[in-house]
Amino acid sequence: MTSQNQILFEKSQRLIPGGVNSPVRAFRSVGGTPVFFKKGLGSKLWDVDGKEYIDYINSWGPMIVGHAHPEVIAAVQAVAVNSLSFGAPTGLELEMAEAINHLMPSMEQVRLVSSGTEATMSAIRAARGFTGRSQFLKFEGCYHGHADALLVKAGSGLLTFGEPDSAGVPTEVAANTLTLPYNDVAQLEALFKQSGDALACVIIEPVVGNMNLVKPNPLFLKTLRELCTKHGVVLIFDEVMTGFRVHLGGAQALYGIKPDMTTLGKVIGGGLPVGAFGGRKEIMSGLAPLGKVYQAGTLSGNPVAVTAGLKTLALIQAPGFHEQLAAQTQKLVDGLMAAAKKVGVTFSAQSVGGMFGLYFSAECPNCFDEVMASDRAAFNTFFHSMLDSGIYLGPSAFEAGFVSAAHTDADIAATVAAAEKAFAKVLSTKQA
Repeated sequence: MTSQNQILFEKSQRLIPGGVNSPVRAFRSVGGTPVFFKKGLGSKLWDVDGKEYIDYINSWGPMIVGHAHPEVIAAVQAVAVNSLSFGAPTGLELEMAEAINHLMPSMEQVRLVSSGTEATMSAIRAARGFTGRSQFLKFEGCYHGHADALLVKAGSGLLTFGEPDSAGVPTEVAANTLTLPYNDVAQLEALFKQSGDALACVIIEPVVGNMNLVKPNPLFLKTLRELCTKHGVVLIFDEVMTGFRVHLGGAQALYGIKPDMTTLGKVIGGGLPVGAFGGRKEIMSGLAPLGKVYQAGTLSGNPVAVTAGLKTLALIQAPGFHEQLAAQTQKLVDGLMAAAKKVGVTFSAQSVGGMFGLYFSAECPNCFDEVMASDRAAFNTFFHSMLDSGIYLGPSAFEAGFVSAAHTDADIAATVAAAEKAFAKVLSTKQA
């Protein structure tokens, strides 16, 4: 009997490029047929064939309280009857701005948008308008959305000028994008010594989740903050992924670093499309209609999406929420590492809050080059074995995973049991 996943994928490829609406969903990295889902509840997903999975993607982070949380669904249903969009101000937008400012005081003023890409693109534009400078710095392996200037190939070495990493991005657009290795303090100091006064901003994932999970060296973040202050460079924390997931106050609270601007998404939409950027009032006051930096969006502050986010933010402020989330995530990581050791497979793993990373390497990576050195073939074998066992992980060796508050001890035990079989398959494949 042909799987409905296969049927839908074949049909989708006729009308949708690659059969998917976001590239990683196509399973090109791991091979095989993408899974088409129809239902989610708590920590579980069900595909179109009715197969059940324990979900460790969680819509790439937003479902921090689990799928279809009854309070979130009820809030969305209650507000949806009043209309799905106004294209005009609502009190809900103010509530969201107040909630964000309360949890992240560095965001003195906030503007809502509809995606993380919009948030990062707009934050960089605001920083350029504020400083009057054009160049900005990003780090290898950090993804900040698909705006042209951000799609720059990660190059190693000091002061690597941008080469477009996507067709359709003109070289002149990417020319003002500089890249450096993540966690390299020496190269960071050297770049600022040479070009610090020409930089408008630095944008960084304070905990990287887009080249798998990479933790920051605290000295690296501290040095970055000091250098940005010294040279008048706007420091932007891209917390689209980490915001409210690694800590109630985001990575900036976890590591004690105050950025000038922050970008948010995912959790603040509770599963619906919402983004936000904000920061120091003197920077944000440059936005139209107050200033000359233009930014707009028809669906910005959409009432249904904002409602889902507000309810999610309320739920995660329950006492002990993040401590329990971090403990469950660490329990998963510890269980997987124990299973790999038992089987005798080279493997490492780590977590920050509700995010985790899995690597087929002896040690957890600290930068892009170390991530790239991991055994991707082993990951692909592991991924498909886990998928067959009903464990849904990101279909790429370069994506972080996510645990929700709905994941139980039984979920983790089942995952570790499946992983032991998957590690054994990795080992047998290598020995074949």
